Amino acid sequence: MFKLLNILWNSFRMALQELRVNKLRTFLSLFGITIGIFCIIGVLATVDSLERKVQNDIKAFGNNTIYIDKWDYSGGGPDYPWWKYMKRPNMKVEEMRFIKAKSQLASNLCFFVSNNVNLSYKDNILSNVNIYGITEEFTSIQTIDIEYGRYLNEAEFLRGTTSGVIGYVVAEQLFGNPQKAVGKQVSYNGKRVNVIGVIKKQGQSFVGGFDYDQSLIVTYRYFASVYNPDYSSPFIMVQGKKDIPSKALADELIGVMRQLRKLSPAEENNFSCNDVAQFSEQVGGFFGQVSAGGWAIAGLSLIVGAFGVANIMFVTVRERTSQIGLKKAIGAKRRTILTEFLLESAFLCIVGGLIGLALVWIMSLVLSAVLPFPIYIAPNIIILALSICIGLGIISGIIPASIAAKMDPVVAIRTK
Repeated sequence: MFKLLNILWNSFRMALQELRVNKLRTFLSLFGITIGIFCIIGVLATVDSLERKVQNDIKAFGNNTIYIDKWDYSGGGPDYPWWKYMKRPNMKVEEMRFIKAKSQLASNLCFFVSNNVNLSYKDNILSNVNIYGITEEFTSIQTIDIEYGRYLNEAEFLRGTTSGVIGYVVAEQLFGNPQKAVGKQVSYNGKRVNVIGVIKKQGQSFVGGFDYDQSLIVTYRYFASVYNPDYSSPFIMVQGKKDIPSKALADELIGVMRQLRKLSPAEENNFSCNDVAQFSEQVGGFFGQVSAGGWAIAGLSLIVGAFGVANIMFVTVRERTSQIGLKKAIGAKRRTILTEFLLESAFLCIVGGLIGLALVWIMSLVLSAVLPFPIYIAPNIIILALSICIGLGIISGIIPASIAAKMDPVVAIRTK
């Protein structure tokens, strides 16, 4: 154990000496390692943080949840057959109740409608506020955190009262202090809604969905008394029971909906069962490709850096030839010499990697200040960076270290 620690210390000391004596040469040689680690860790940290943000936004749609709608959410682009989906019948609240009675795999169901209004309080007017009409089990599927006041209660759902909760940004812009919104009345199109709660600030979502910050949430019964649900983008949210695969839930819902709408075996579905889990898989695949691109770019820098470190080690072996001969003459074994040079090479690469990590940390602070999501450098990414450095160090130093280990002590001592 003592011998191993001694070898480690000598290797570390030699690496520091190399840095101190030949600063410019060592820096230029390690620059490739620094840039390579900066590229890899920078890309991985940014992509990982962005993926975490997007996946959290997708989770906001509800875990193990199917959205039954006339529209197919997986489409897009010029080939999207919007004309076919537009002709489909709209979802009805009665269909939600039928599904609730027939489904064996569903645990929570919600009927959802929405519209866009200009919301006002006294002289303050806020445009493009989303008004959401929802049924009782919405919060069992979605997570709604209330910052001030309270959420809608069962009596308000049953009676369809004029009570509602508003988003944090809405409260902030209409009232200045969001806490002051509770107990006040907001207006739109000549209608008044009593504010009973303010939703905790959510932040910008990258995948669309529910913009709670810019919203007014009311009961479905109240919403239907003001707007025609058929013209309010209605859909049904269905959450499966625990441990029920979303694919099995979707298959069951397709059967129930076909039965409900009396479709013959030859007729195609006039509805879509959109699986949230598929969105998550698609996002994971996309970010995997982005990470692979980052690896390809950074790999070139790492190769250049590896040659730079190998060059340092060749020069180091040549400069210390007489020292190597003396060590071997007094009994140092080949594996000891080999290990010392490999560890020195690894330490040099670690120094380059640490500089790269420091640059990534600075970059994360800058990007977190300007992007709508924070950049995290996860511990596993740091471990990966150090592992790459150690691996590159060993690969770069293996040939010079082997040459040093195989030297003839007599010849090496005579070398000047």
